[in-house]
Amino acid sequence: MTVIDPSLYLKNQPTTRTPSPDLGKDEFLKILMTQLQNQDPTSPMDDREFISQMTTFSTLEQTMNMAKSIDNLVQSQMISPVVQYSHMIGKEVTYEVKDKETGKKLENKTSEVIAVSQKDGWAILELADGEKVYADAILQVSSITENSGDTNEGSD
Repeated sequence: MTVIDPSLYLKNQPTTRTPSPDLGKDEFLKILMTQLQNQDPTSPMDDREFISQMTTFSTLEQTMNMAKSIDNLVQSQMISPVVQYSHMIGKEVTYEVKDKETGKKLENKTSEVIAVSQKDGWAILELADGEKVYADAILQVSSITENSGDTNEGSD
C-alpha cells in the first residue's frame, strides 16, 4: 500500500493568491459553508449572527443590482449628437470661415441649419449655403425672423 505525504499537496499549492474585487453569491456561500464546517461543536454559531450575515449579504446583493441597473439607465440615456442638436434645424447660425491652408480667420458667415448629421461622434450642422460645420464651432444661434410683408400697402 502506498502512502501519500499530505504535505506534498500543500507544497504544490500556490503561495500567493490574487484577490478578486468582487464578492458574489458563490464566494459568500463558500465562506459561510467553511464557517459552518469549522465551527466548534460545543459552541455553535449563534442563530442571530447567522441571520445577520445572511441579511447583510442580501442587502449588499440588492445594492449591487441597483447600481448595475443605474449604470444601464445612464448608458441608455446617452443621447446621440444628431438628437442632441436637432433642435437647431431651422435656426440661423453664425460661424467663422477660415483659410484652409493658413487657418487664418477670413470672415464670419451666417446661414440656416437645414440638417444635422454625425461623424466620429461629433455633430455636424448642414447649412443652407452648402457648408457643413461642426456644432462646437458655432459662434451664435438665433431664430430666423421672417418678414411678413405687411406694410399696410393698399389699405385705405
